[in-house]
Amino acid sequence: MPRKIILDCDPGHDDAVAMLLAAGNPEIELVGITTIGGNQTLEKVTFNARQVATIAGITAPIHAGCTRPLLRPMRTAADIHGDSGMEIHGYDLPTPDVTVESAHAVDFLIDTIMRHAPGEITLVPTGPLTNIALAVRKEPRIVERVREVVLMGGGYHTGNFSAVAEFNISIDPEAAHIVFHEPWPVTMVGLDLTHQALATKEIEAELTALGGPVAQFVVALFGAFRENYRNAQGFDNPPVHDPCTIAYLIDPEVVSVRKAPLEVELRGEHTAGMTVADFRAPAPAECHTQVAVDLDWRKFWDLVLDAVKALS
Repeated sequence: MPRKIILDCDPGHDDAVAMLLAAGNPEIELVGITTIGGNQTLEKVTFNARQVATIAGITAPIHAGCTRPLLRPMRTAADIHGDSGMEIHGYDLPTPDVTVESAHAVDFLIDTIMRHAPGEITLVPTGPLTNIALAVRKEPRIVERVREVVLMGGGYHTGNFSAVAEFNISIDPEAAHIVFHEPWPVTMVGLDLTHQALATKEIEAELTALGGPVAQFVVALFGAFRENYRNAQGFDNPPVHDPCTIAYLIDPEVVSVRKAPLEVELRGEHTAGMTVADFRAPAPAECHTQVAVDLDWRKFWDLVLDAVKALS
C-alpha cells in the first residue's frame, strides 16, 4: 500500500521538488498539502503551492495554515528564495487553476488524522513546525494516531540561519520543541544530510533530456536556486533539502539514520534554534527520535528524475 502523507510546506524551490516527488512516486499517496509562512509569507507560499500543483497536475487538496510563529516575529528567506518565495528564470509560471480549501491547515491536519486509522498518516513538515505544534496542542490524540513525523529541519553539526541553527527550526523553535517532545516517532532530516543533495549540472542535463513542462520547470527552478545559493552562502550547486524527506519514505536505503535524543535550544543568545543530537551511545531504549546521516546521492536523484518523468 502507498504511504499516506500530508506534506506541510512553504514553497520554496526545494519544497516544490518535494511536492513533485510525492505526487510522482507510486509508493506515496499525497493526502493533502498544508502551507506555512516560512520561506516567504503565507500568501506567497500558498500561491506557489498552487502553481506547482497546476504545472504537475497535482490534485491533493491545499490548505493554508499559520501566518507567523507561535511567539516570535515572522522572518523569511528572501535571500535564497527571492521576493516571490519561488524565484525562477526562463520559465513562464502559470496562473494557478487549483483552489485553496476553506478549512485551516491545523483543522485539516486534525480531521484527516482522526478520520484515518491509527498508523495510516505520516506527517512530512518541510517548513517551520507551527502548524504541527498547534495541531498537537488543539487535539493531543493525534500523537498516538500518526505513524511518524519525518521533517526537514535542524542539523547536528551544521547551521545556515546562524552558525549552529537551521532556518526552519530557528523561525519557530518553540514549535519544534513541542514536536520533538511528543512521543511519536520523529526523523530529523537536517542540513548534515541535505547538504549532500546537491543539484549539479549533471542532474540539470538529465532533467533537460527528459523534456516536458515539468522537467523544464525544475531546470528553471534549479537555475535561480543555484544563483541565489551561490550569492548568499557560497554554494557552487544548490542543496535541494526538502525532497530528502520523501525519498527516505519511498526507500529508506537512500537515507541512513541514527537514533539519538534531540533537543532544541530556546534561549541562547547565539544558539537559539540549534538542534542538539545526543550521540552518546547507545541511545536509550525509549528514544523516539533519530537523525538522517548519509545520502545515496545517485539513488536520490534517480527517484526525483523518475517522478518528474511520471508527471510529464
